[in-house]
Amino acid sequence: MKHRKLFLVTGIMAVALVSGGWLLQHEAEPVGSVYRQARLFEDVLAHVADYYVDSLDERQLYQMAIDGLLDRLHDPYSVFLKRDDFRALSEATSGNYGGLGIQIDVRDGWITVIAPLPDTPADRAGIMSGDQVVALDGRSTEGWKNDQAVKELRGQPGSTVELRVRRVGVEQPLTFRITRATIHIHSVYVSQMLDEKVGFIALSPVSETSASELTKAILELTKKGMKSLILDLRGNPGGLLDQGIAVSDLFLDPGQEVVETRGRTPSSSRLFRDSKTQEWPGLPIVVLINGGSASAAEIIAGALQDHDRALLVGAPTFGKGLVQSLWQLTPETALKLTTARWYTPSGRTIQRKSKSEAEQEAQVALAEQGRDTTQLDTSQVFRTDNGRVEYGGGGIRPDLFVPADTLSTPERAFVKALGSKITVYRDVLSSYSLELKGSGRLKDPAFVVTDDMVRTVLARLRARGADVGDDVAVRGAQTLVARELGYEAVQYAFGRTAEFRRRMADDRQIREALALARRAKSPQDLLALGTAHPAAAPRN
Repeated sequence: MKHRKLFLVTGIMAVALVSGGWLLQHEAEPVGSVYRQARLFEDVLAHVADYYVDSLDERQLYQMAIDGLLDRLHDPYSVFLKRDDFRALSEATSGNYGGLGIQIDVRDGWITVIAPLPDTPADRAGIMSGDQVVALDGRSTEGWKNDQAVKELRGQPGSTVELRVRRVGVEQPLTFRITRATIHIHSVYVSQMLDEKVGFIALSPVSETSASELTKAILELTKKGMKSLILDLRGNPGGLLDQGIAVSDLFLDPGQEVVETRGRTPSSSRLFRDSKTQEWPGLPIVVLINGGSASAAEIIAGALQDHDRALLVGAPTFGKGLVQSLWQLTPETALKLTTARWYTPSGRTIQRKSKSEAEQEAQVALAEQGRDTTQLDTSQVFRTDNGRVEYGGGGIRPDLFVPADTLSTPERAFVKALGSKITVYRDVLSSYSLELKGSGRLKDPAFVVTDDMVRTVLARLRARGADVGDDVAVRGAQTLVARELGYEAVQYAFGRTAEFRRRMADDRQIREALALARRAKSPQDLLALGTAHPAAAPRN
């Protein structure tokens, strides 16, 4: 302990030398000066380290101090990123990680392959949707949670892993020895034509390659005859500011403002303008947004709305109008700190006012249902390039509000009756879907889920101790089970693209967007159609 104190005093003296020798002048310091506060902090830390009833590692004390400092900012976006958090952020923003290239979920107690990513080690090795990974490097995976499964499957590129896989229709488990590689998670995760005229692109998150991926996808759809585009930003949590700007640049004219950031330091206050001529000036664009659209995704939506370049359809966005800067402090840690607020081209901030992150999430949930409790700031009126009125605060509001599909009353009764057995329900759907795939009964992605299939699911639920409720709940089960069994079985039997098409038919927001995009002949025509188009009535 004496050595520790000697080290501490030596450190303070070093600081004193570079800061003007405050130790030699402490009598002249004003009470409460920053130097006295620093010394007070060191005294408190030393006393806790020496005398607290439980032994604490000094490194832990400093970590607690860092966490406490940032917590007192009352800003959920300003955080000290430890190794795992920093790695996760790096993977999300770069889109790269070391692994096999499979999307997984834990179903019925086993790691189940949702889909192998195209042109990845898993795909090239022959891993298929619906495969169950029953062992990894000789260890049983039964009972593993998602987090553990992801951690074990990922690893250093070039390292190898042995998977033992159980596949429907194959009697004995299959063994695959696969070499991990650098996997790139594409920002554009769906790109396809919805009909002969309308293209659809889903973008999430906003990562290092978003603008280039989006450009490539649009060019490919244009070759297929695309005349209108639906750009889906729903559930996009945002990401990199520069890529939010780059994506917006694709659809704006040179000189048009994209976003403005305002902070305390000169480097954090900046006006960003478009610098490139857009390639598709006549392309009508519908942008889908909801409460899961945040940060850089809101920058894109706000810029296109303010310049009347796209029609926004859906529900109000999350409302994160803050910019974070990242400082890597050690090879494995970093500080993510809010350094500015950002403003749309018309000058509005979209940051939701709330006392906590939980309150903000509650506001967003109500807004998606059409019951927005956010108080609009009507003291300032903002206008788009064409003069449409907008207000700040409360996220980006769509030009055409279309609520997402919600469960009907009987369906809610069924889900409530399931209670804690909802995971059992997911497991039954998964195992039965794999059986249907193996039986050869699924000939077409548009197959009809029969009453007998629904009864089978309900019978298996009861056999595993699940309560499916009264007559009202059972009626709800008929429709809900049929719908979700269809999605699950198509996913395993025909892939994610086929599953998306099946889901699209039940997606009210996509249906509304598609109806408008089909009729629009120009961006201006689309805006006029959106203003006159009534939203669909919600289900009950």
